[in-house]
Amino acid sequence: MSLALYGHPFSSYTQKVLIALYENGTPFEFRCIGPDTPQHVQEWLARWPLRKFPLLVDDGRSVVETSVIIEHLQLAHPGPVRLLPDDPRAALDVRFHDRFFDLHVMTPVQRAVDGALTGDPHLAGHGMAHAQEKLDLAYAWLNQELAGRSWATGADFTLADCAAAPALFYADWTHPIPAGFANLRAYRARLLTRPSFARAVEEARPYRPLFPLGAPERD
Repeated sequence: MSLALYGHPFSSYTQKVLIALYENGTPFEFRCIGPDTPQHVQEWLARWPLRKFPLLVDDGRSVVETSVIIEHLQLAHPGPVRLLPDDPRAALDVRFHDRFFDLHVMTPVQRAVDGALTGDPHLAGHGMAHAQEKLDLAYAWLNQELAGRSWATGADFTLADCAAAPALFYADWTHPIPAGFANLRAYRARLLTRPSFARAVEEARPYRPLFPLGAPERD
């Protein structure tokens, strides 16, 4: 098989790429990184010593960074769902929203998660306070931005939605989206019903006890 993806089902960034693969039914081999698969860990580190996943291997070539991986898939393995528009200006808008979800939603969540994983109450509290502050700002902007839209940038499901789905999934666990932000809450609910993301959520369900902030029963 020419495509292999190294990652973990519970990883938000792994899920981001899985969504893109599932959207187009792209054949690939998933190589889970964990204590039960030391061979995958060894292969992954040999190809990407920065210890970040996911990593895509396409016919021997290593491709890293989720947004780049998804753009690579569209170029090298195109399918019926165009996750990046052909129009340059529309593509720029998609890339901007993709970066927004990664940098302004998922990064604060990771800060809170990392703090909790230390086991130090001071660091955990600091990480959570930082996440709450940043997510409140992101939530407010997104709730306005999403008014009248089905997906992140309009009527079409894109790269930006691949980023949004896992980011908002874990963000709402970390710092719940306020009830008053109806547009954002409805968008998160739509993402959960998208078959590609619903599949990723189900595949990750056995790992929910790993979430250090306490995984809710919902979703």
